[in-house]
Amino acid sequence: MTSTAHRLTTRFSDLAASTAPGSRTARLVDAVSRAHARTYRASGGRLGASMGGTAVALLTTTGRRSGQPRSATVGCLRTGDEVVVVASNAGRDAHPAWYLNLLDDPRVTVRIGRAEHRATACTAVGSERQRLWAAVVAAAPVMDDYRKRTSRVLPVVVLSPPA
Repeated sequence: MTSTAHRLTTRFSDLAASTAPGSRTARLVDAVSRAHARTYRASGGRLGASMGGTAVALLTTTGRRSGQPRSATVGCLRTGDEVVVVASNAGRDAHPAWYLNLLDDPRVTVRIGRAEHRATACTAVGSERQRLWAAVVAAAPVMDDYRKRTSRVLPVVVLSPPA
């Protein structure tokens, strides 16, 4: 990630992480995030598939209360036929809704650029988490900034093709 892109991503993340839930600024950040997801989907993955040199996936989960599809854009790292995402929520103290959704139902759809496939989500633990976390931070240093903003452990999630 270039230093300019890293600074912009960090500024947006600072804004996202430091706003009170429900505030005007929080609603603006959420609206920008939803617009990113809509643009990604509407363009067939041609727009929004990277941010500052980091690959971005459109992750679709099933809402744990509504049962409806819910999509969010998340930074990702490909590792062979698997995709790794982090439930950072920009360093907020609460897990993102998409993570809570996949805990209820690990079957997801992931789009990276124009390619879309089904996957099964699993939270990495132990040495696998440590290995993947190091790879994520090497690819997207802003993730370490997010980690420093919160006391919670940021879940590292592996999206694997269904068996």
